[in-house]
Amino acid sequence: MELGLALQTDKHPQECVALARRAEEGGFDVVSVIHDLLFQPAIVPLCLIARETERVRVGPAALNPYTLHPVEIAGQIAALDLVSHGRAYLGLVQGAWLDRIGLARGQSLAALQEAVEVIHRLLAGDHRGFDGQYFSLASGAGLRFQPLRSRLPLMIGTWGKRTATWAATVADEVKIGGCANPEMVALMREWLGPEIGLVAGAVTVVDEDGKAARQRARAEVGMYLEVVRDLDPTLPRGKPAPVDRFTLAGTPEEVAERASELFRAGATRVEFGPPQGLSCESGVRLLCQRVLPLLRESSIEGG
Repeated sequence: MELGLALQTDKHPQECVALARRAEEGGFDVVSVIHDLLFQPAIVPLCLIARETERVRVGPAALNPYTLHPVEIAGQIAALDLVSHGRAYLGLVQGAWLDRIGLARGQSLAALQEAVEVIHRLLAGDHRGFDGQYFSLASGAGLRFQPLRSRLPLMIGTWGKRTATWAATVADEVKIGGCANPEMVALMREWLGPEIGLVAGAVTVVDEDGKAARQRARAEVGMYLEVVRDLDPTLPRGKPAPVDRFTLAGTPEEVAERASELFRAGATRVEFGPPQGLSCESGVRLLCQRVLPLLRESSIEGG
């Protein structure tokens, strides 16, 4: 059971660093930085976080090959791995809101597959070149510095069976971004099989006032619901999306129980996304002081 904190880059990078240090001290296993379109790029706070932490895994959630070429992705993630002394992971996704900048995903799975191939070749020092439909490398092309590792842990973000089935053959983890639905987690576990890691991450608001937390979550989840509301095949079509299937919100005890349901359904990591609380600082504090101990305790009791 891994516990992750996902930070949004709507704040100064040094604020992300302070929150990441608090998360590490509080027992989190992973600190991710979200790389949403038109927000700050994830790489800057990630490198700062890597320098100021010692134990947590760090990585972007997630990069996409439509706005960042796989060559740039390989270089950035290899640099993060150097700065973090081997604690980096790479999150890749097909991307959202691309129509707002005039980009069409097209055959997005094929492009994602090619991107993974290019990244793997660059990290491994494979200079044979690559000639794909979407991306290519000339023979002899390679990174002009030595990566710390020839292969980094790879996480693929998806809600779909086709992409998940492929991801199970190349990735270490699959993430359902914006999901707090145990039924969807259980279905994804069926698609993946028992071996690959499964991450469930969602908008999180924890506060002693559970009603206020749920109200804040409903306000915050809107931008993500427009992307994911129709992706969950376990929910009935043609009806309003139940917000609690896409958020983790309530008192510390309620949020801990919701996260436990995701673990019981097959998740290997739950990632608590922004805004974390009525303020980010108060949310991270309550997650560290109240929610994580409850989850650790329940995992011990569960054997």
